[in-house]
Amino acid sequence: MKEREKYNGLDRPISVYEVHLGSWKKPGKKQELDFYDYRSLAHDLCAYVKEMEFTHVELMPVMEHPYYPSWGYQIHGYFAPTSRYGTPQDFMYFVDYMHQNGIGVFLDWVPSHFVGDLHGLYRFDGTALYEHEDKRKGYHPDWKTYIFNYGRNEVKSFLISNAVYWLEKYHLDGLRVDAVASMLHLNYSRNDGEWIPNKYGGNENLEAIEFLKELNQEVYGRFPDVQMIAEESTTFPKVSKPVFEGGLGFGMKWMMGWMNDSIEYMKNDSLFRKHQHNKLIFSIVYAFSENFMLPFSHDEVVHGKSSMLMKMPGPFNQKFDHLAVLYGYMFAHPGTKLLFMGNEIGQTHEWRYAEEIPWDLLQFEPHQKIQTVVKSLNLLYKTEPALYEKQFSFEGFEWIRSGDWQKSIIIFKRKGNKLKDTLYIICNFTPVVYENFNFGVDLLGQYEEIYCTNKAEEYLTGKKQVSFKSKKSECDALPYTLRVSVPGLSMVAYKKVEVKKKLV
Repeated sequence: MKEREKYNGLDRPISVYEVHLGSWKKPGKKQELDFYDYRSLAHDLCAYVKEMEFTHVELMPVMEHPYYPSWGYQIHGYFAPTSRYGTPQDFMYFVDYMHQNGIGVFLDWVPSHFVGDLHGLYRFDGTALYEHEDKRKGYHPDWKTYIFNYGRNEVKSFLISNAVYWLEKYHLDGLRVDAVASMLHLNYSRNDGEWIPNKYGGNENLEAIEFLKELNQEVYGRFPDVQMIAEESTTFPKVSKPVFEGGLGFGMKWMMGWMNDSIEYMKNDSLFRKHQHNKLIFSIVYAFSENFMLPFSHDEVVHGKSSMLMKMPGPFNQKFDHLAVLYGYMFAHPGTKLLFMGNEIGQTHEWRYAEEIPWDLLQFEPHQKIQTVVKSLNLLYKTEPALYEKQFSFEGFEWIRSGDWQKSIIIFKRKGNKLKDTLYIICNFTPVVYENFNFGVDLLGQYEEIYCTNKAEEYLTGKKQVSFKSKKSECDALPYTLRVSVPGLSMVAYKKVEVKKKLV
């Protein structure tokens, strides 16, 4: 806990493994309501997360909830870790064990709505105490749940106290706040006539906005080394900017636009991706307007959206190569990272909350390879300062070539605090191999191919990578040219090698 700021800061690598504790692994019978307890999960999950080089886990809500298929998002016991997996002390053990092994723990937290079960908060004293009496403000049509009345000081006190409780009593490293967009907009999922404008005639929920500001000020005032992360899918401004700058005060925000665009781009056959090139490069236009986390979360692998692997085009075996370059692009792109469990092994079917992850897929080589790619990307992210030191700043990114749409190739620099750490990244989104491929670099000298998604195993084993020498010839408006071979469907990273002069 004393060293938390060293691994939880915005200038540190934060790669998150999102987990639903009830379905990550199951005991022998593997039935829906058979679970491992917090203590058992702590040991098994921690070992796996460390092996895969993730820095944090994010748990889908563990607060007590009556309806298991809600995945924990419809809460009635805000101050109680669910007894499905053990006692509060068992959950404390879980977090402490993760911390002892250098793994941070984020927790999903749901202040946006609550269930209508009579033994919960709904009409707590016979009146609309926590919610609004008018259903146009107090009822959520999507989830058939009730919306907190953020205009009441008592409700704000309840929720802020609850956030502080989880951070204080369980030593959590941050909260991912669910469904923030639904809190900010009075007309969220509502048609005309189904919502009431604010006092200025707008659709902003002014009380919710003030609540979120107060929440983040209180949390960061007490726990300056945690992270508050917003799941917010709209263009609402300054979500992750400080309150004193007119922001909501979150530390990070999920980059839903990047996620949607990159998936839509990858769904195209590689032959036709050149016509969707704008989806690939548009995210950089706004990438530094917020502190973004790049998520491939549980929401992308449910409700008929298919698994990450099966979103990819082409024959089954080639899908893994498409997924590998997508993950390579994700880890090279500015921002922190989040992958939902199963994404890292190329799960073939959608996530099923009642079943464990299909670990038996790892007996097959393609699934082993994609797992190796994810592990190697995590290690690359953790060991290359250019990928994290300035991940939320324009100073950490520079296009070299963004308009090569006909080849479906993008080239850019990632920069850290030191010039020597600069990485040159090439992403090739077609199966075409480009021999004798030229691109511009800043300096004369030797450059090493330090990473390639197609050679993930070699990277993990420390095998010496191939090197190239730049020549004095302008390319991409840079003074020197590097000539390399670019594999198909790959993300490749190059770095200038420091050549030590021999003493005479």
